[in-house]
Amino acid sequence: MYLASCLLTTLALGLSLCGAFPAPSRHVVHEARATIPTGWSPMRRADPDIVLPLRIGLMQPNIHKVEEYLMEVSHPQSPGYGNHWTPARVVQTFRASKEAIDTVRSWLLTSGLGADRVRVSNSGTWIHVNVTVEEAEELLGTEYYIYYGEETDSEVIACAHRYHLPEYVSEYVELVAPTLQFDFTRRRRGPEKRNGISTGSLWGGMPSYSSPISPSPHVNGPLANLSAQLSACSDQLTPNCLRLLYNFTEYVPQVPGNNSIAIVEFTPNAYRPSDLDLFFANFSPSQVGERPILESIDGGVVQTTYATYDDNVESDLDLEYAMTLVGSTQNVTLLQAGDLYEGATPDNVLDALDASYCTYEGGDSPEYDVTYPDPNPAGYQGHDCGTVSLPNVLSFSFSSPEAYYTPAYLERMCNEFAKLGMMGVTVLWSTGDYGVAALGGQCLNSTGSLGTGSGYPIFGPSFPATCPYVTSVGATEINTSSPAQESAAYVSPQVSSGGGFSNVFALPSYQKSAVQDYLTNYPPPYPASLYNSSGNSRGYPDLSANGVRYITAVDGGWLQVYGTSASTPVVAAFLTTINDARIAAGKSTIGFINPTIYSSSFQVAFNDITDGSNPGCDTDGFFAEPGWDPVTGIGTPNVGMLRDLWLALS
Repeated sequence: MYLASCLLTTLALGLSLCGAFPAPSRHVVHEARATIPTGWSPMRRADPDIVLPLRIGLMQPNIHKVEEYLMEVSHPQSPGYGNHWTPARVVQTFRASKEAIDTVRSWLLTSGLGADRVRVSNSGTWIHVNVTVEEAEELLGTEYYIYYGEETDSEVIACAHRYHLPEYVSEYVELVAPTLQFDFTRRRRGPEKRNGISTGSLWGGMPSYSSPISPSPHVNGPLANLSAQLSACSDQLTPNCLRLLYNFTEYVPQVPGNNSIAIVEFTPNAYRPSDLDLFFANFSPSQVGERPILESIDGGVVQTTYATYDDNVESDLDLEYAMTLVGSTQNVTLLQAGDLYEGATPDNVLDALDASYCTYEGGDSPEYDVTYPDPNPAGYQGHDCGTVSLPNVLSFSFSSPEAYYTPAYLERMCNEFAKLGMMGVTVLWSTGDYGVAALGGQCLNSTGSLGTGSGYPIFGPSFPATCPYVTSVGATEINTSSPAQESAAYVSPQVSSGGGFSNVFALPSYQKSAVQDYLTNYPPPYPASLYNSSGNSRGYPDLSANGVRYITAVDGGWLQVYGTSASTPVVAAFLTTINDARIAAGKSTIGFINPTIYSSSFQVAFNDITDGSNPGCDTDGFFAEPGWDPVTGIGTPNVGMLRDLWLALS
């Protein structure tokens, strides 16, 4: 399933790498990266007596079967469709072998580390040993440096390019940390920078928005009277516009107590209760006073310290539309992750959902992931592992450049999403708002570095949208010349529907026909040097929904909001109502939906988008064409038809 591990290692070997320290005999390069992540610069060699919390993530048996296991419960033609796994079965299936543990432990002991320093996790999936920089450099045949990140005003310790392991050890190890990755939130040099809190430059999701508008939104009222107002929906999109566009009549949940949806937000993003009530008063009066159920992860709080559009627009948007669309009797859970000092990453959310992930292949990466307890005296002093119940639908409105990470890190997180799918969770991720470019409009150069401008012409895929085990959501907009139709969303500079092809993940079986048909029948007008044109890589998005000019109550007024941050929670709400119908009929949740929505019998339930493109990297991007395309996926949903089709499945 993974394309890039060997490729990156091969590229790195030909470069002048950090780590001139000679590799110990019979050692092999285990991981390598060609360039330092954007925004970081080396300051000096790390002091040899600094202590590193070295974590060695062990290979898991059966991980190569994760797609097979997922298809068994997710493919509509499988006899096991809907027979989702229990968490205990997932843990047992992927537990590391005794041979792997013994081999790595023996290597550490014979390298001179005392047995009292070597600890194995309870699940047997990682080994932890505190070592000095000097010891780590000798163990791994590398050099550690101090790097400075200007945007987050932080210093990290990392080796930028490669590290080594004994050949007999390497086959049992997935990754070692800290090595090639960079920590964006720990060890800040001074007081918090406002733009350095939470996801910083690494994970972005804040949608674009207009200047405040007046008067208050006017596209409302009974659906029967709305058809004539679709042209107005192109100026001000409201919940009723979405109901009409996607055949989503006002749905009354049948078993809301047995169903669940969760929206993820990273502190300092926070909703304002008064904004919810302003929105509900206009579009769903019966919900005035309703609030999401707060599940705090690692000190997550609906903060009021900062109250600007940038702090509130994401959470306000997500919750206003998700809560309105699922209705007043269906609870919506808010997974608020991270305190005001450390923030959070998606791995912190995965920790809270599944305790086994805290120790999966090394658990959280200290380079990428915020670590708790928070060392700040006022920070959160716990660490939430397995504290949150699995929701039926999980919505993330964030994205990050695929090229920012090592393949091992990408694979680790992607495999966890597969496990969630095996347990019946539908995981939705937005594709980003920069077309064929990654977060912030970043593209790639020939060395794999991220940047903007003429020196960076190569398309930059977005992660986790490229993970084949999530459902990635793009964006559309109403076609002003034909209001009943939609085009790919492109409103410069607010949004260009994220889409393209992964440079890491292979083409999944469920998507093979759709992607190859697109490349054969509508070959993009670009050389292979600009994107992964192999026909063997994961394409995204999977589907889309409108992402333009959402009327949103923010900070006591009204904004028009744009982006896949809008379309993703809307799709989550739609799928939640389908789960409700299936549960009421005594059936399972829909879980991982990709094999089903790509099946021939479900194509009739999607509105094919054939107009528009997703510009980025100084190109017009890809073009929407009949069938699947890397702009809008298979199209936008006809929710009523989808509900009927899913009810017909076992």
